[in-house]
Order: sequence, then C-alpha cells, then structure tokens
Amino acid sequence: MSRIAYVNGRYVPHAQAHVHIEDRGFQFADSVYEVCEIRAGALIDAPRHLARLQRSLDELNIAIPMAREALLLTLSQVAARNRVRNGMVYLQVTRGVSPRDHAFPKTPIRPSLIVTARALDITAGDARAGQGVSVMTLPETRWTRVDIKTTGLTANVMARQAARAAGHFEAWFVDEHGYIVEGAATNAWIVTREGRVLTRPDDGSILPGVTRATLLDVMTGEGIGYEERAFTVREACQAAEAFCTGATLIVMPVIAIDGQKIGTGCPGPVATRLRAKFHAYACREADKQR
Repeated sequence: MSRIAYVNGRYVPHAQAHVHIEDRGFQFADSVYEVCEIRAGALIDAPRHLARLQRSLDELNIAIPMAREALLLTLSQVAARNRVRNGMVYLQVTRGVSPRDHAFPKTPIRPSLIVTARALDITAGDARAGQGVSVMTLPETRWTRVDIKTTGLTANVMARQAARAAGHFEAWFVDEHGYIVEGAATNAWIVTREGRVLTRPDDGSILPGVTRATLLDVMTGEGIGYEERAFTVREACQAAEAFCTGATLIVMPVIAIDGQKIGTGCPGPVATRLRAKFHAYACREADKQR
C-alpha cells in the first residue's frame, strides 16, 4: 500500500508530498516538530505532545496551523490512512513560505503543516530492550534553547552518527561541569545502587520529554523513588542501572557507557519494570475513525 502524507490541507501520496523551496523550515529550520507513538491503533500521550507543540510554537512566535481538536483528528487520519497499528506519527509546523530573509516576514504568513506516519516493529524494540544498548558521551555542542523541540538538529545528528560509527546506540551530551544533559534523541536516566532513579530536572537545560513526564507518573504510581537532579558521568558509570527514554523507544536499558559496563551489564529490574508498566499509565487517544 502506498504511504499517505498530509501537507497543508491535502492528503497526498508520500512520494508526491512536497513543500515550497522557500519554506522557512527548509531554509532556516524555522520550525518545530513532534513524534507520537501509535500503539494498538491508539495515539499515545497525544495531549502532552500537543501541549509541548504549543509551547514550542509560542517560544518561536509561530501560529498553530489549526485548533488542537482538528490537529488531533489529522494525526489520527494519517495513521488510519497508512493503516499503522504500531508505529509513529510525525508532525512538523514551520513558519511558512516567504522570500528568504533571516528576519520574520513583515506581514503574517500561513504556517506549513506536514504529517506522516509509519509502522514500527515493536517486537524488534522489545528484543533490543531485552539485550540493552550502549551509549557514548560527548561534549555539549547544541544551542542553549534545547527546551524547544525545533528541527534544528545538526548537532544531534552529528552526535548520533558519531555514536553509531563507534558502535553505540546513542550519544549522551555532557555539559561543561561534567554533568550528563540528555541524549541526542532521548532523555537520560540512572538508578543508584540504593535503588533511586535520577533524571536531570526540567530546568531549561533539557527537552521536556513527554515519555519522561509519563514515566514520572509511572514511578509515582508504582512507588519507585526518584529525584530530579543532575548526575555526572562518573555517577552514571557507577550506577546500578541506566536507561534512556523517547516516544518510540519507551524505556531502553543502557548496559554500557563509554565502554564501561553498568551494573551487571544486563538490563536491570527497574528499567525492565518501568518499560512493562509504561502503557498502563500513558494516555491512549483511540482513533475513532477506525
């Protein structure tokens, strides 16, 4: 079946989807995006994703292209038209099309909206989580507004590529004081030897992960102690467990950092439990069009 994309009010074959060459998302990465998991035909944590989208748009002074209810329906429609039961839906909002100039257009322009969806093999994800992954650390090289989910991801791309070239799954950025910030495309967590989960606070130095927020709900509901504070690379390497989170990864155990084994060198009980419990706490937005 041919894939379908939504581009500025039209559902079109994926191979024919396009935007104007002077779209500011293409010219300047003057745009934001969200990735929402689809599980068993339902959008996962859609309200939180749309709330974060609104915040990112507000920070960049970009208008939302349609009401949230209509946007939610569009996401569901794209998922349905692509017959995605398990996978992801991606949406991107740009400032719009305007003659190239760094400053905002003098007169308001219509934002561009692009939505795509694709299936993912959840059994492959579960298998990877069962084995665990390795990460490497790199100095922080991104701009300071990492709290905005902008498409300006060059530093993230280079970090993830460096990790993959070195045989690792992910790269974790480290700030000038030696504290782990977050991953190239994930939030970073450790579990201390006392069993307490640590994650860097949402203080503007990280992207406020939707999966991260839901996982805090999981830990509260399951009685798992946690603390939002920065931790060093040394603390991470001496931890009992480590893991990373993201919309399509959910909870991914980390078994090695910079080649050093974490804990037993196998996925730990806390990360495994959190992964198993995640969807029981996540918001499921059923697709009423199915």
